[in-house]
This record gives sequence, C-alpha cells and structure tokens, in this order.
Amino acid sequence: MLYRLLCVYLALVGGLVSTSPLHHEAEEEYDPMHPQRFLFADLTPTASTDQRTKRSSASMPKLRFEPPSPNEQHAQYWNNVAQDILDRQLHKNRLNRKVAKNVIMFLGDGLSIPTLAATRVYLGDESTELSFERFPYVGLSKTYCANVQVADSACTATAYLAGVKANYGTIGLTAAAALGDCQAQNDTSNHVHSIAKWAQDAGLSTGFVTTTEVTNASPAGMYAHTANRNWEYNGAIEKDGFDPAVCQDIASQLIHGEVGKHMRVIMGGGRREFLPTHETDIDGIRGRRTDGEDLIKHWQHHHSHHRSAYVQNRVQLLETNTAHGETDYLLGLFSSKHLPYHLDADEQQIPTLTEMVSTAMDILERNDNGYFLFVEGGRIDHGHHYTQPIRAFDETVEFAKAIEMARSRTSQDNTLIVVTADHSHTMTMSGYSSRKNDILGVNNGQRADDELPYATISYANGPGYDRNVQREARLDLNRVDMRDKSFAFPSTVPLGLETHGGDDVAVFASGPWAHLFSGTYEQHFIPHAMAYAGCIGPGRTACTEQQS
Repeated sequence: MLYRLLCVYLALVGGLVSTSPLHHEAEEEYDPMHPQRFLFADLTPTASTDQRTKRSSASMPKLRFEPPSPNEQHAQYWNNVAQDILDRQLHKNRLNRKVAKNVIMFLGDGLSIPTLAATRVYLGDESTELSFERFPYVGLSKTYCANVQVADSACTATAYLAGVKANYGTIGLTAAAALGDCQAQNDTSNHVHSIAKWAQDAGLSTGFVTTTEVTNASPAGMYAHTANRNWEYNGAIEKDGFDPAVCQDIASQLIHGEVGKHMRVIMGGGRREFLPTHETDIDGIRGRRTDGEDLIKHWQHHHSHHRSAYVQNRVQLLETNTAHGETDYLLGLFSSKHLPYHLDADEQQIPTLTEMVSTAMDILERNDNGYFLFVEGGRIDHGHHYTQPIRAFDETVEFAKAIEMARSRTSQDNTLIVVTADHSHTMTMSGYSSRKNDILGVNNGQRADDELPYATISYANGPGYDRNVQREARLDLNRVDMRDKSFAFPSTVPLGLETHGGDDVAVFASGPWAHLFSGTYEQHFIPHAMAYAGCIGPGRTACTEQQS
C-alpha cells in the first residue's frame, strides 16, 4: 500500500515538474526583464500555445545583429579604444590655472542627456562624439528652481547666469519675487545681476546669440529683471493689469537697460517685440508694441555715434564688415518670431548658428580686456515640446557645429568654454534595437505585447498621444512616415505640449579652470565658477586667491 502511494506521489511531482518554466524555456522568455530571444530565430507558436506565449513569441522578431565594423568583433579593438580614452583622462592631471581672458557659455535649451545619446545615433553611429563631448571635464547640474521640482527656462537662466535660484517664470529676481508680482519686480532689492554685468563692470565686452527671440527667457537672463517671462513687450504687461511704466517690459530693458544698451552683440529673432502695432517688419508682420515705440530705431539712435549695424537677414549679416574692426555694435533680428528650425530655414535669409557666433566673436575679440559671450541653441527645446525629435536632434547638431568652430578659433590657454543645458525633457530611448537602427524609426529588436511595433524614441507626455493612440489599438507605426518633420512621436500622457524633465543635465568645460565643472553641483554654481576663472564678479576669483 505504501509503495502504491509513493508511486502516485512521484507521478504528481513529475507532472508538476513537467509544467515548470524550464519545460517551456523554448516557448517563453526565461527572464522577461532581460530578454534574449530577439537574438535568435522566431519560434512558431503551436496550436496548443496559450495567448501569453503567443504574445511573447510575437514580441521578439527575428533579428541579426551586425557590428558596424568587423574590427569590433575583436577584443583588441575595444582595448585600443579604452587606451585612447585612458590617455585622454590622464591629461586631466595637467590643470589649467591661468586666468580666462574670454568666457563663452553655450546653452542647449532642453539638451537632456538622452538627447545627446539619440543625436549620436541620428548622426549615424552610437559611438559618435559631438564636438563638446570631447571636452576634458564633465559634470552634472541640478536644475530644480526655488519653488519647483521641474524648472522652466526663466528660473534656470537666473541660476546659470546670475548665480541665484529663483521662482518659476521669473528672471533676474530673487525668490522673494513671485510670478507676476509687478511690485516685487520694481523693488531693486529683489534684483540679481548676471555675469554679463560682472563682465561689463570689469571692462569686458559682452554679447549674446540665440535661435529664439532675443527677449525669450534664456537670453533675457543676461540683462532683464522681470516677474513674468511673458512680459516681453509692453502690451503683455497691460493685459495682466499692470502699468508698463512701473514694470518695464523685457524688450525695453534690452534697449534702454544698463546691461542691455552696453551689449556689443545682440543676435536672434523677435522683431515683433520691438515694433509698434502700426508698423510691419521686413516680412510684413506687424509689431506688438502698443506704446507706439520703435525700439529698433531707439537702438540705432543710442549707437549713432558708434560704428554700428542693424541687419535683418543672412545676406546683410555676411556683408557687414566685422572682421576688420569696422563694426563695434551689432543688432541682428532675423525673424519676426523665433528663428525657423534649421531644417526649415531659407538659407538666403537665415544665418546658421555657426555664422552668427563667428560674427559675434569677430566683434568681441577686439577688446584687449576680453569678453563674455552667451550662445543659446534654443530650438532644441521646441522640437521636444512638440514631440518632434528630428528637429531637436538636428538643432543639436547645429549647436555642436558652432561649439566646434568656437573652440577651434580660440586658445585653451585663455578662453574658457562651458556647454550645458537649462533643463531636460521627458524623451527616452528604449528597447533593444540593433546598432545603427534608425533612431527615428521603430524598434527592430522587440514588438509590444499588442503585436505592434513601437518607437525607440517616446515621450512621457505630449501631443504624440493623440496621433499615436486610437480607440481600440495603437497606431501601427509601419503605416506612417516617422521621418516626417511634423510627425509627433508617441507619448503616454495627453498634453498639448510636452513638458520639461526634472533630471540633472550635463556640463562640459574646456579651457582655464575647466576642472571646476567636474562633479555634481547646483546649477547656480556655474556663473560663480566662470567668474572665478575670468577674475570678474563680486565673489572670490582666481586673481584674488593668487594675491592672498
């Protein structure tokens, strides 16, 4: 009897074993969190396979991974790459403690770390290095602002230009000033001054270049004090129920303010903020000012005794003699609004970011005391807001070109270049695509459980929700042109515009005292470190330290 019971028990145990995961190793993924089946041929489901197994099988299409170069199959290739990196790292021990005569800050608006990685693939290879990624020193900047976890471009501009954390939507003010508080804006005790003023006080030339409107939040951090980043022209203040005579608008501060009127170079878009409503610009677009003032003419009047030039398109810019000392002040407004995306720009009308930066340097370099130049690749951010990564990636490429030019025509002995971002975005790269798979296409290493492909690039929120989710099923991405410049990539949460992200952003530095930018630190540390290197500003500097 006991023998029979033992046989039954063993039979039951055998049945349990037969249904263990090991028995189905050929049918479903052993470890779904670390899939491998996409490395091998598809397994055709049998009639008895359950629905879960069918989905698992369908989610892993047959894929052959091939390295871009046969050399990558050999260990020596990777050893050589590592040794080259080691050589570059060892050179960091030779610290450059010279005074930075010139400081150039490049700001990629919304240039998140995933954007850097994706742009490399956009250029053709995951191992590609953008120009500034070869800079010797890299750090991480914490981007939160005084009252928000996820920052905007206004409070961050106050941080990385004026060295103080501020409230969301405010520029050049302490956190004692709330968004939209006109009275607080008018209280000069709330004002904080940017590194542009520190540089001007020290006798340096200053200027800025942007692909956005010159009154937009990032460049406004150079010269403005405003309780609302949207108060770019006087009518915006009136709409909010305040008096522009009390709370001066951003455009007026640029033209009439102490810092703005001493800027040697101002280039970007935004003619509409400077023209009255009864006037039209060169493109036939009406101005926005309700006070009847033409601030462009005011600028020309201010600099009528200087060698100055106002230019409105690429041809005029390139015809302006800046390389031989015939232009001391330059105002370039190349669009009524933001400059067009590089992918959409008329090459005859819109200068490239590299051309604008080169022209700015022609003017600023003539000051024997040195200069501070701020450069913003501002439309990276806009591409992400519309969940159109092709635009964001292309703007990043143009941004990198301008940095490469600036570094090549300056000396690392006397010119500090700092490259960073104000905030990140919600874009991610996901899945297990093969090397060099189209970053703007579908993931070729995995299908989703609904048996449809998914994009390698996606967003946590944004307008891509409406275009990529249907009532009963997701949109089949194989049926759309994902490389259409206006295609909104998939997002999880439906929003009219995608939001910023709250993660840290990278800081790259090259030149005198570049090693100060290593590590993880608060974003508002950045201008203090630049000022230290350049011996400007009210805080400690390399010069005062040497004297002591």
